[in-house]
Amino acid sequence: MSEQVIEVTGLRRRYGGPGPDGFEAVRGMDFTVGRGEIYALLGTNGAGKTSTVEVLEGLARPTAGQVRVLGMDPYRQRGRVRPRIGIMLQEGGFPSDLTVRETARMWAGCTTGARPAAEALDLVALGHRSSVRVKQLSGGERRRLDLAMALLGRPEVLFLDEPTTGLDPEARRHTWELVAGLREEGTTVLLTTHYLEEAETLADRLAIMRQGRIVLTGTPAEVTAAEPSRIRFRLPEGVSAAELPLRLRAAEEGAGVEIRTQDLQGDLTRLLVWARDAGVRLTGLDARSASLEETFLQVAGGEAGPPGTDPDGTGATGATGATGGGTAGRAEQTGPTGPTEQVRAG
Repeated sequence: MSEQVIEVTGLRRRYGGPGPDGFEAVRGMDFTVGRGEIYALLGTNGAGKTSTVEVLEGLARPTAGQVRVLGMDPYRQRGRVRPRIGIMLQEGGFPSDLTVRETARMWAGCTTGARPAAEALDLVALGHRSSVRVKQLSGGERRRLDLAMALLGRPEVLFLDEPTTGLDPEARRHTWELVAGLREEGTTVLLTTHYLEEAETLADRLAIMRQGRIVLTGTPAEVTAAEPSRIRFRLPEGVSAAELPLRLRAAEEGAGVEIRTQDLQGDLTRLLVWARDAGVRLTGLDARSASLEETFLQVAGGEAGPPGTDPDGTGATGATGATGGGTAGRAEQTGPTGPTEQVRAG
């Protein structure tokens, strides 16, 4: 992945005029995507994902900054870039009275070096629906048709904007397998999605956006490592949470206990050794690392920037990266015995 297929530097995109009459949807973004890499942009509605992707696709010019796709300006050199990329928008606009086969043939006629229409439909498991009119397709089937048309030109770079919205679990898994297969063939994929499992499954790297900026980036493992792990269990009647090892810093509020820690293996070992020695049975014991969902909600949904960003959220200053290839992280408070945990009982 030494070749950078997508390069974004200082990207800004503003709607409307200056001052209160306008709105800056993208407020200075920097990232790169290497050849054969799947890169996911995550964020709540209004975070600036689609505004960013439209600039990369050449559908809009940036207000400021520089964007390069395959080494070219996708807006000014659209005629050279467009034949080499595939685009799946959030919603297609195919004529409703055409059949699936007719739609694919029409689209192929407008696509440079298009693969056979039947092949594209088979890729997304729509071949058996080729004689059905578009208006008779389900919402999920229409999304699969959108994907088939994006794949017609055998793209080097594929833009997928919410590709599995409306798909049932089986169709979603099939789409994931298809996208992963495209990566193995060398296709570069930039993906936006609200399905965090999708990003965690597919993405080599991801970026979480908030208010037009990237606030956390890295591999899925690096991003989830930024949040503490948790240990949950229930204590038997008559055993107080105050009896737990001091290192675990538990407070007693009923039988249920939740420990949040940056040292899952160490603290889980301490807990189990204590329980064995004390003859205490921990029911409902559950220990797990933080999920991407927890990290996303913490970072994308908060008002203040995460640790590592400057006060107005304009960029990362610590371990939290704002450029492609950065490593996700959190500032960690340490005490005499190691990382500080948060423990909740109740």
